[in-house]
Amino acid sequence: MFVVEAGEDTPRTRLWRRAARQHGYFTAAQALADGYSYQSQRFQAHSGHWERVDRGIYRFHEFADLPSGEYDHLVRWALWSQGQAVISHTTALAVHDLGIANPARIHLTVPRGFRRRHPSVVLHHAELTTDEVDEHEGFRVTKPVRAIAESAADGVDQDVIDSAVADLLDRGAATKRQLLRAAQRAGAQAELAVERALSQELT
Repeated sequence: MFVVEAGEDTPRTRLWRRAARQHGYFTAAQALADGYSYQSQRFQAHSGHWERVDRGIYRFHEFADLPSGEYDHLVRWALWSQGQAVISHTTALAVHDLGIANPARIHLTVPRGFRRRHPSVVLHHAELTTDEVDEHEGFRVTKPVRAIAESAADGVDQDVIDSAVADLLDRGAATKRQLLRAAQRAGAQAELAVERALSQELT
């Protein structure tokens, strides 16, 4: 593992400090800002010092040898979106450990003008407010109540919504009124799914 000495200021130490807050990931633009020319970036990747994750996205190879968190990879998608994406829908349910959600692809909510595409992600276009989003280290994720409502609006299986609602209420992290309000804002399909989930809590 690379050790940063106190007071040391080189391109590698600057980039390492930045990448350490992003689970080892960084973009070509970030590397350039920290002192690596594009030519030196190609050398670092070809020599194996950096792992090329995607176009313009790298990771320090040392992080591959460390125990990884279950959702470290989501930082990659935050960087891919240039910081515009928020982890959402059933992916957000999984991050919050709510219910049985296990999506095959990553769900991201992006601004309406966002134009990038990738086969590994499902994009949802919406403008989120700050009170609908939680900050994680390296990425943002929709809050649990919003994640349930948007997943319900997306038409996921009822048992996914039932289990997420049950877990959230068991934790005392939201009220039934808050869940219903969020579902109503998300539309009729979401409202019906959440009402069904809440009716299970009364039986």
